[in-house]
Amino acid sequence: MIPSGEHPPALVARVVPDVTGLDKQFDYLVPDTMRSRVVSGTLVRVPLHGRRVGGWVVSVGPPDPQVPTEKLVPIAKVSSVGPPAEVVELARWAADRWGAPRIRPFLVAAQPPSMVPSLPAARRSVVPDGRQVATGVRRTTPLTDPLPMLVDIARSGPCIVVHPTPAATRAIASRLRKAGLRVALLPDEWALAAAGVDVVVGTRTAVWAPCPDLASVVVLDEHDEGLQEERTPTWHARDVAIERCDRVGAACVLVSPCPTLAALHWAGHRVVEPSASEAVHGWPFLEIVDRSDEEPWKRSLVSSPLIATLRDRGARVVCVLNTSGRARLVACRSCKSLQRCEKCEAAVALDDRGLFVCGRCGTERPQVCQRCGSGAMALVKPGVTRLREELEAAANRAVVAVTGESEKLPDADVYVGTEAVLHRVRNIDIVAFLDFDAELLAPRYRAVEHSLALLVRAGRLVGSRERGGRVMVQTFTPHHPLLAAVQLSDPSRIDAAELARREMLGLPPYRALAVVEGADAEEFAAATGLEWAPTAKGALVRADTWMHLGRALASTVRPKGSRLRVEVDPPRA
Repeated sequence: MIPSGEHPPALVARVVPDVTGLDKQFDYLVPDTMRSRVVSGTLVRVPLHGRRVGGWVVSVGPPDPQVPTEKLVPIAKVSSVGPPAEVVELARWAADRWGAPRIRPFLVAAQPPSMVPSLPAARRSVVPDGRQVATGVRRTTPLTDPLPMLVDIARSGPCIVVHPTPAATRAIASRLRKAGLRVALLPDEWALAAAGVDVVVGTRTAVWAPCPDLASVVVLDEHDEGLQEERTPTWHARDVAIERCDRVGAACVLVSPCPTLAALHWAGHRVVEPSASEAVHGWPFLEIVDRSDEEPWKRSLVSSPLIATLRDRGARVVCVLNTSGRARLVACRSCKSLQRCEKCEAAVALDDRGLFVCGRCGTERPQVCQRCGSGAMALVKPGVTRLREELEAAANRAVVAVTGESEKLPDADVYVGTEAVLHRVRNIDIVAFLDFDAELLAPRYRAVEHSLALLVRAGRLVGSRERGGRVMVQTFTPHHPLLAAVQLSDPSRIDAAELARREMLGLPPYRALAVVEGADAEEFAAATGLEWAPTAKGALVRADTWMHLGRALASTVRPKGSRLRVEVDPPRA
């Protein structure tokens, strides 16, 4: 108790200003009238360089003895309730983990979408039953309904549910409410989540959401790239969830039909597999079209089995080819030479305008062979635009081309497009991957993971084999272990071999990796003191642990005037 008439000791708040590019923290006096409202995480407005700016309080305590309090200016205003103290500390960890020189990006992800002067009353309908939810990975099937699992987990105490897509989070929240649970759907119901509910539901930023008495965090579709932030710092909801649960003693449950190797490595033996019956009924029929006997110059993506499928008027078909434009690889019909860029020697693509375009440096030129001057070209790898014409002729019915830039789609029974088409259509009977080797054998260390994720997405579109759901794969590697595993409805068969390959090559999850892009990328990579190698657009940096990598990246001074992009744990490396 402070004796009557005596002034309470000075209280100082350390504030991170909400100013882009400013990586400093400043001390401000807490006015007596604000003492009860200023805690770690509170959003405030403070004077800075002659103007008022917003910011987050990241710590509150006595003044530094070396800084006279008379030199400190007071906080101007308390704007809103902010993220809880545990989330502020989590942001500090994340800055080290993802090589960020400041914690502001993480606080932005954790703050409410609008000002919250005060919190409403808590709304909870569940009395925790005392059970401890098992931490680990739960492997499902593409068609498994997660609702019963979520309701069961919520009965053990307040939980956060993270899903990569907004539409799915809305559907999950609605179904949980119908099951009798009190739900806060982020971002709009942030205040309700901070007050206290049974379940907090949202996309990747929900992993930073307030949730008093947190008992568990569930990450659905853990394999989905939508759980990773595209902007730097490239934090991943899975890793934030694992760390947050470790800090507060909550259970972390990662759910997916095809868990990433990072998740499986973390879980160890804590992996729950579906029953054999559930696995068989939860996967579609996989048809493999073997193209290995075709002659190189007679290869066509429109195979005989595909033509038969397209001509089935009772089936709605989606054809997938991750090559936009008219062609990605082009060869001269006269001299058989592959067409390359005259500046950087990369293979050129043929765009919809009929021009050769270099994907590496952007150089354009007319459709003329550099070696012999001929204008007759063979499309070694045709793109979606050209393929639509071939499919339409083969199917004898209209075909709609779909890419990531396509707007509203017309109704049709046959679609062709990049993998974006799998997210744009509904009520499909057959999905055909026309050149699956482009994904399966891509020069990326996660190629097998990405390929399996595509098959999962296709399986959700076509449904189970009992209702006729079918996925067709055209490939020159029909005996690939991944395809055999999916045919047997057991993708876990490839895990051990893939983990062993990653460990042998020193790749994640056994070692930490980052991509640095920009004009001064190699200079920056060398300055980190870590192992690095040049790439077409910059440099690849590697360290033994994620924290070692992140701290080295954050502490290395960037070359003056440089505009570097540092991507820790790159999804497409």
